[in-house]
Amino acid sequence: MVRRVIQLLIGLVLYGVGCAMTVQAGLGVDPWTVLAEGISIHTGIGIGWVANILGFFVLLLWIPLRQKPGVGTIANILLVGTSMQVVLSIFPPVSGTLAQFAVLLGGILVVALASGLYIGAHFGPGPRDGLMTGMHKRLGWPIWTCRALVELTVLSIGWLLGGTVGIGTVLFAFLIGPLVHIALPLLDTRRGVVDASRAPREVVASSD
Repeated sequence: MVRRVIQLLIGLVLYGVGCAMTVQAGLGVDPWTVLAEGISIHTGIGIGWVANILGFFVLLLWIPLRQKPGVGTIANILLVGTSMQVVLSIFPPVSGTLAQFAVLLGGILVVALASGLYIGAHFGPGPRDGLMTGMHKRLGWPIWTCRALVELTVLSIGWLLGGTVGIGTVLFAFLIGPLVHIALPLLDTRRGVVDASRAPREVVASSD
């Protein structure tokens, strides 16, 4: 349990750090950060604080979907945007194409690692992921359809509000899935339990 809690907290803080890096790279960010950036432009509220507020409002959408938040869901709302805002307030935007791409790719790697950490801790999904899985359960639509619908809607609204859409948005979309796929098995806190439960069956299978 101690390891899981520490892993959850580190993962959520790093997630905000990675998102802040993609913002400061200035080459385009993920759909939800595009929306947060667009709202920030028009309200003057920091992007990280907007991300926290968005997380809260997304959580309200769980109610008609009959989703139940976990500890990790609430921690996600409180920590990701906060750590993002702290990093954005300390480090200035990056200039120079090579530096921008380096920071962008570094940010995507940090987000992937962070995702493996907090998902692997098994304390419940983040508000945005829970919205998509809730739509899947409630409406019966495929997960990819729910994800595409939500993220395209969020991206469009954020872009219209002035959020940064660019090559970074495309790279994030293509890279984050495969990178999380690599990180999650390595950081899954239940891996040992699952492997142990499978061991007897594997022994029997091999003896057959």
